[in-house]
Amino acid sequence: MRYFFPLLILLTIACSKKEVPQIKDTSVSFTVDGEYNGTLSYNVLGMRPIIVFDFTEAVETENLDKDIVLKSDSGEPVKLEFNVSNEGKKIQLNLQTDLKSFSTYTLSISGSLPTKKGGKLINPLSITLNAGMSSEDKYPRISDQELLTLVQTQTFKYFWGFGHPVSGLARERNTSGNLVTSGGSGFGVMAIIVGIERGLITKEEGFARIRKIVSFLKNDAQKFHGAFSHWLDGTTGAALKFSEKDDGADLVETSLLMQGLITAKQYFKAASTEETQLRTDITDLYNNVEWDFFRKDGGDVLYWHWSPNYQWQMNLPIKGYNECLITYVLAAGSATHGIPKSVYDNGWAAGANFKNGKTYYGIQLPLGAEKGGPMFLDQYSFLGINPKGLSDAYANYEQQTRAHALINYNHCKENPNKFAGYSDECWGLTASDIKNGYTASSPTNDKSFIAPTAAIASLPYVPEESMKALRFFYYKLGDKLFKEYGFVDSFSIQEKWFANSFLAIDQGPIVIMIENYRSGLLWDLFMSSPEAKNGLTKLGFQSPAI
Repeated sequence: MRYFFPLLILLTIACSKKEVPQIKDTSVSFTVDGEYNGTLSYNVLGMRPIIVFDFTEAVETENLDKDIVLKSDSGEPVKLEFNVSNEGKKIQLNLQTDLKSFSTYTLSISGSLPTKKGGKLINPLSITLNAGMSSEDKYPRISDQELLTLVQTQTFKYFWGFGHPVSGLARERNTSGNLVTSGGSGFGVMAIIVGIERGLITKEEGFARIRKIVSFLKNDAQKFHGAFSHWLDGTTGAALKFSEKDDGADLVETSLLMQGLITAKQYFKAASTEETQLRTDITDLYNNVEWDFFRKDGGDVLYWHWSPNYQWQMNLPIKGYNECLITYVLAAGSATHGIPKSVYDNGWAAGANFKNGKTYYGIQLPLGAEKGGPMFLDQYSFLGINPKGLSDAYANYEQQTRAHALINYNHCKENPNKFAGYSDECWGLTASDIKNGYTASSPTNDKSFIAPTAAIASLPYVPEESMKALRFFYYKLGDKLFKEYGFVDSFSIQEKWFANSFLAIDQGPIVIMIENYRSGLLWDLFMSSPEAKNGLTKLGFQSPAI
């Protein structure tokens, strides 16, 4: 009997040990939209991605909203619904609201999440979700004509409401303050004419603004052998440095300015004293440009810059196919300081990257750089010069401009760099702001930044492809792109970056080329001028307009 009680105690202890539940920890695996990519970072296409957690042990589900949390990068929580299955071993997350386009979110699952057997989660997770573009339209659908009018109307505000209050000239960009740009102001003058014709302002209002601009250029703006600097002080007219040695004449910017002024001269044709004086003042500004001086001692090429402090040290001859065709046409057309055709043939046409002739994407490109270069090369000069039916000894310019645009389009459609967002709807590479800088984007210098002006200002060349891009920019990305002065300068879906800038030289072609596509207005005006007719004829061009 003396061994009975110890034995009973041992049996009791043994029985009690069997009744204590075994604590079990759990680990978790997951998928995002059905996939696990081996990382904790996911680019999600839809705005409500499906996330599924699979646990090795069943977990408690009473406080899931405290242990599983989804927040935006600004800390805003996203409401979740939890579907629990497999007796607590599988949890599917359903978002109750859409993610915001191009935003980053963090999905956290806490290590404090308990198992049903008293354990814990041994591998808590923090998953990054990068939301892409929502496929939903951002604005109601309207007709294409209404959309074109809307874009012109909004973009026109850059030159009208944001024009410099003293000079009326166009600011370089929306952050330029007092600094105005000569070439962009030429675009602005043409945009004002569009504004009149589209009923955005009265003809009297438009005339008053252009008269202010011309008066300022005539009486206040600093000139160098009749040419203007790239940048000016919008109040005093003093030349402002564009770069260290670029503090004087810029012949290309001057020609872009004159393109706009000559267009205005042809538009205001009334016999009134005021309009007659405006035409006289514009003719004088043009005739006073010493185009022949920029041959640099009579050479067979024009030079871009001259400085009173550095003379010809910038040393940039204007040659090889680029945006400067207008410079040679206006230089040849001058009755006071004209250049001979030999300067065009032996300078401009003899430069590197002039003749091309290669075929890209099944499209032959007559002139220009590899794969055409940035789109502005075939846009700035053709705001006024009509390429339709235009040809000379070197090219058919209707073919040239269309080929360049199609190559640009096909590059983005093919997307050899595999950038997010590129497609037959999202295309357009040209000079623009980019993240942390500025670059001349092109098929051979593609950093993933699309500039709306590149595709939209190509409407006269490739209307179907350009209209498709315009619809995409407005309907699919409009909440990010379409702002107070029209479309922002550029964007990258790859980088989830959208510019907050607007540039005169990019906004202007949008207004102008939409109008040339719709009515040919600016082409008709500029091509009717004696300056254009004389210059084109002298250089050997053929066109129905001359």
